[in-house]
Amino acid sequence: MSLDIRFAIASDLHIGLPHTIWDHPSRFHLVEVSIPALEQVLDHVSQLDIDFLLLPGDLTQHGERENHEWLSARLKQLPFPCYVIPGNHDVVVPEGDEDRIGSHEFARLYESFGYGAGGQADPTQIWYSVSPVPGLRLIGLNSNQFDDDGKLIGRLDKAQLDWLEVELSQGQDEFEATWLMIHHNVLEHLPEQAKHPMGRRYLLRNTERLKAILKAHQVTLVFTGHLHVQDVTQEEGLTEITTGSLVSYPHPYRLLHYKQSAAETVLSFESFRIGSAPEWPELQQQSRDWMGDRSQPFMTNLLSVSALELSEAQIAELTPHLRYFWADIAHGDSDFNFEQFPQELQGYFQRFGTHQGKIDNAATLTL
Repeated sequence: MSLDIRFAIASDLHIGLPHTIWDHPSRFHLVEVSIPALEQVLDHVSQLDIDFLLLPGDLTQHGERENHEWLSARLKQLPFPCYVIPGNHDVVVPEGDEDRIGSHEFARLYESFGYGAGGQADPTQIWYSVSPVPGLRLIGLNSNQFDDDGKLIGRLDKAQLDWLEVELSQGQDEFEATWLMIHHNVLEHLPEQAKHPMGRRYLLRNTERLKAILKAHQVTLVFTGHLHVQDVTQEEGLTEITTGSLVSYPHPYRLLHYKQSAAETVLSFESFRIGSAPEWPELQQQSRDWMGDRSQPFMTNLLSVSALELSEAQIAELTPHLRYFWADIAHGDSDFNFEQFPQELQGYFQRFGTHQGKIDNAATLTL
């Protein structure tokens, strides 16, 4: 059997109805554009012949019941299937209340978008396996867990990992390919991300066991979000595509084409940007400046915990030159050459640049 699949990805929507939007002086993302940005994506992809749409988590601003209900109703109007998973912003309390949903409600709210199609015996199970098109198996996992202190962390519980091993051992004659969708990153997308306190929170904590399971069952393609950057990383036969946030610069979404035959497997993709929204006529530049204007505390934190051992005075001197550093990382396919910095610092920032060729936004990959 051969596969020929066209699909789209939009991640970290952070949907916020206008009256639910909360503000914070340091937030990078523009929840104000969440609904018009999503409508532009849906209008575009609805004109194309795609097989389905993937939404890899952070569907809502902060788990608001109203925002989840609005999005679920909107997705039901689509002319093609859509598959979702929860992000760390979607279920922020273990038990729901009047304003926010609880963990047990997510699968019910999004039953039409993966959770009802897999035939799970437990309707509150926040993971699933479906076949969007004949020959393809799509697995959606829940990487959001509450620790003993009630804090959200990126981790897969034992029940989910055990289920995954059983699921992957079945249907080997039925499926030509298996893909995984999970919110937290499985592979590193930043230099030494697992060693850095700021980068580590975007990674799955028990990523090694998951990678071992995927390798044992020849799963080679993973789709993630969470980091709000455009990046593609390949490691030991596994390709992970993380897609930037629709409400954060550069407001991207992807169109992808997967072709598998007896001879080869090829994934081609291109990225698009939301260029404007109400009250944001020049969204790309306005959003980049928005992020730059709020970058100093972020960059101070980044440099303070780096291995550079910089003083407060040195950090204060560097940060004005790094106003757009994170925006350029989020854009993907960026190179960094701060010639005004000492050699050691130049080398440090260059590591954040393009590391596998310019494949973050558009590429044709042989898998």
